[in-house]
Amino acid sequence: MLRKSFKATIGASCIGYFTQAVLINFAPLLFITFQKEFGLSIAQLSVLIATNFATELIIDFLGTKYVSKIGYRRSVIIAQALSVMGLVMIPMLPKLLPHKFLALEIAMIFCGLGGGLIEVLISPIVGACPTKKKSAIMSVLHSFYCWGQMGVVLLSTLYFRTVGIENWEYLSLIWAIIPAVDLVLFCFVPINTLVDESEESSFGDLIKQKLFWVFLVMMLCAGATELSMSQWASAFAEAGLGVEKWIGDLLGPCLFAVCMGGARVFYATHSDKIGLKKGILISAFICIFSYLVAIFSPIPIISLLGCALCGVGSGMLWPGTYSIATNRMPKGGVPMFGLLALAGDLGCLSGPYLTGMMSTAFGGNLKMGFLCSLVFPVTLVIMVLILMRYFKKPTNN
Repeated sequence: MLRKSFKATIGASCIGYFTQAVLINFAPLLFITFQKEFGLSIAQLSVLIATNFATELIIDFLGTKYVSKIGYRRSVIIAQALSVMGLVMIPMLPKLLPHKFLALEIAMIFCGLGGGLIEVLISPIVGACPTKKKSAIMSVLHSFYCWGQMGVVLLSTLYFRTVGIENWEYLSLIWAIIPAVDLVLFCFVPINTLVDESEESSFGDLIKQKLFWVFLVMMLCAGATELSMSQWASAFAEAGLGVEKWIGDLLGPCLFAVCMGGARVFYATHSDKIGLKKGILISAFICIFSYLVAIFSPIPIISLLGCALCGVGSGMLWPGTYSIATNRMPKGGVPMFGLLALAGDLGCLSGPYLTGMMSTAFGGNLKMGFLCSLVFPVTLVIMVLILMRYFKKPTNN
């Protein structure tokens, strides 16, 4: 049954994005714990985030060259195996190595390897499935990253409240079960290729097109806008606003994920009525407004709701840019998805890193870090306006 059903392929792909959410969002929930248990600084925590996404950047670039040669199936199985290893290493390596920061760095590298391959592979695998309303399906697919983020925060918070945060190591091993199951699924589900390798645009062909550079900048800003807020929301609530950890996690990163997933599902059900470019533009303005609320509100609960509102704005940015690029550059194939993922992950790296470094420069004030990161949604607005003005196409996209 699994070998014949492309619904099973889409299902396995959705679990893949759930896995990526675990890889990216589990460790930040433990940042304050890492500070207390391992003596890490905010700067070192920023480096952990940067290491994860820097590794994804490298994999994104290599994926544009080698995934088609290795094959989608083998590559996605390797991705799940690396994800399992990364999640197992987070609790195990600090027990085995005397240098705790180095141990966590190694674990983040393996998480980045798995997450990077997932990012390169899952969207083209789903794009190659024989389905209608591909932009809607793409939006639903990416919503599973949100549900994964929500699940990580909710279930981890429940675990910490019942079992105790001092037993966090076992939870990391529990989360590793998800990519292990997905590995088995990808051994059997049918997988098509998006474009025949001989017809795919080359790296050189893509970078010569001005339109593609617009998409690259949009992806960079989309990743930075989303992750600058979501990666630091827990620490912002706990240290910056002084609320209890479980309350901050629920009203910060968890509500952020719910809002982002809801926005993606909303677009999927209204994709025929909402233009992608218009939707992305509105989303970027929502992000700008939410950042300003988080930064300038004197009331902690309103600041947290500002963080969550950013999830509404972020929801359409990443899958929307993918969908526009697919429509406008149908022969892009894996090289296009790989380079777009590279740009997005560069944003995922630079956004949280800039937030952390600027916060450190201002004495640990995360609001100042968020203020500096406003440059990303503002730039995204400019890019969409350029797309609408200079790269017109007589369609809704």
